[in-house]
Amino acid sequence: VDRVLQWPAVAAQVATQGHAAVVAAVRAELAAWRAATPAARSDETALATAIVRRVEREATPNLRPVFNLTGTVLHTNLGRALLPVEAVAPVVAALTQPVNLEFDLEDGGRGERDSLVESLLCELTGAEAATVVNNNAAAVLLVLAALGRGREAIVSRGELVEIGGAFRMPDVMAAAGTKLREVGTTNRTHARDYADAIGPRTALVMKVHTSNYAIAGFTSAVSDAEAATIAHAQGLPLVVDLGSGSLVDMAAYGLPAEPQVQHVLAAGADVVTFSGDKLLGGPQAGLIVGTRAMLARIRKHPLKRALRVSKLTLAALEATLRVYRDPARLAERLPTLRLLTRKPDAMMPVATRLAPVLARALGPAWCVDVAATQSQIGSGALPVDTLPSVALVVRAEGRKAGAALKRVAAALRALPVPVLGRIADDALWLDLRCLDDEAGFAAQLA
Repeated sequence: VDRVLQWPAVAAQVATQGHAAVVAAVRAELAAWRAATPAARSDETALATAIVRRVEREATPNLRPVFNLTGTVLHTNLGRALLPVEAVAPVVAALTQPVNLEFDLEDGGRGERDSLVESLLCELTGAEAATVVNNNAAAVLLVLAALGRGREAIVSRGELVEIGGAFRMPDVMAAAGTKLREVGTTNRTHARDYADAIGPRTALVMKVHTSNYAIAGFTSAVSDAEAATIAHAQGLPLVVDLGSGSLVDMAAYGLPAEPQVQHVLAAGADVVTFSGDKLLGGPQAGLIVGTRAMLARIRKHPLKRALRVSKLTLAALEATLRVYRDPARLAERLPTLRLLTRKPDAMMPVATRLAPVLARALGPAWCVDVAATQSQIGSGALPVDTLPSVALVVRAEGRKAGAALKRVAAALRALPVPVLGRIADDALWLDLRCLDDEAGFAAQLA
């Protein structure tokens, strides 16, 4: 081991990665070398290369940037929304300097971390009060625990959603200690169903936006305004879980319409929950907005502290919300909206330039074409709506690819910045909607 550590290539790694990490790599590679048959043992140059590769592999962060060419813009497994550049400096400051997380700079006393974003949320949604937890599932859990524990929550059968990871609304209610009272049927629920179900054990009426699926055909649903009227007539709050949550009219940008938080509040909802990292385009967070009285009860619940967010989330969220105060430039400053509104005409020249570069890298056994495709928004938002897009399509020349196609996909994932596409119709599709760094993508293909 001592002799190997003196080899120039290995010694260089000691200088950058540290003695202990390199020694561990040397021992691991020597053990593999000794276990191999004499014919399989490599020379010293090959052994040094293997050691260097192991050191570099183990020094590579597990959380890494990737090229998202899957065709899903808000990809849950890839971190969902990309933050605006305006969020970078505040997050760095919160990482490297003391910040007034819970300190009131005016009176010099203890502050409340919600106050860092509450006024912005109220300004943008019209709510009286607001708070933040670590995701929307946590927001729903907290609201139900604070307002409905030990009592009933009335929900339409057509709105008992299951989100990713098999988290189901009935399970969240059970965890919050709230008894589910189902009304209506899967496809049709009427106002009388809610009214007839209200009794002395009722704590709240709840509506859930079915953002990750759609029921079509012979259907009927009660509007937020109708549900609010029914609930308020009995002195009960209306809670609306919007899931993705949008603060702007998506249709104004040529996208499918999605309920806006401010409209739901204006319709009479007392509490609205939604995500920060989906259509809003910010960091992972669960946002709770509503009346001052309801938010006061929610903040007092013990779960609030357990589910609170860090200074980094608040820094990123505040910066993202401030971008919304300039609606004229929102589409260019908010990455989520910019990617969702990208037109095929803008992607086609990129595809034309990259197709021959990728073809050269793959070799003559593979054919690379440019084709129209459909992107999806992702993360449970607008599940039946797609966006016209452009893709590089990799197929085997004159034959079906099978396992070879999977090997190409694996090779792309093994690049310094992994490239992620999707395999469909015996081809590898690289959707260019989310490709921002054309030069970086092309440079590493060799």
